[in-house]
Amino acid sequence: MLLVAGVCGAEPVKPAKKMKLFNGKDLTGFYVFLKESGRSDPKGVFTVKDGVIRISGEEWGALSTKEEYRDYRLTVEWKWGGKAWPPRAEKARDSGILLHGVGADGAAGNGWLESIEYQMIEGGTGDMLMVKGAAKPKITVEAEKRADGQYYWKEGAARVTRDSGRVNWYGRDMKWTDTLGYRGPVDVERPVGQWNKSEIVADGGHLVYYLNGKKVNEGFDGDHTFGRIQVQSEAAEVYVRKIELRPARK
Repeated sequence: MLLVAGVCGAEPVKPAKKMKLFNGKDLTGFYVFLKESGRSDPKGVFTVKDGVIRISGEEWGALSTKEEYRDYRLTVEWKWGGKAWPPRAEKARDSGILLHGVGADGAAGNGWLESIEYQMIEGGTGDMLMVKGAAKPKITVEAEKRADGQYYWKEGAARVTRDSGRVNWYGRDMKWTDTLGYRGPVDVERPVGQWNKSEIVADGGHLVYYLNGKKVNEGFDGDHTFGRIQVQSEAAEVYVRKIELRPARK
């Protein structure tokens, strides 16, 4: 599938210099889409106070850019809050950054766009997921299939093309359990309450994932090369203080 045009035929924005998508004051440039209430947010899932976005996690959905973007380096600074909600109240805190989001709001379920995900979950931040909407996103990765039957990113490994499921970040614990507060032995993600820095280089169909300055995943020749950017609400409280774009190539 070749994607060549943006929403309503508009060309996706390609940053020529630093762009602050979050202005530190309000949600200008974004819209809310929730599974249960669409573009209405009666419970205040997404709010801004003291220069920080609070995502309560109480409802499933996402905060989405109104514009589509391509060829960028995205920086998101975030931290987990303490609250988690049913049905994940006792499970690993979960969220994510959705890249190259296209199609209808909610087409992927739970208020999300068809996209490629930079996963944010305790113990698995930096996993790459293909989020199906009307079509299946496709990307090629260097990965090894380990004893648990899952793919893990490994630079220089044989290339495999994926259009579903996930590619785990290189250090994800094979003994990972979906439990609140999970920590793996080599986690790059910082503990609850401490700020993390997620960076994604999206250069055409090439995606490179970083977490706190360390490269954790990479994909090549993806068939999604532009789209909206979403930050998920997925039953866990998350705080975000920066969402910023720069040119993909310095």
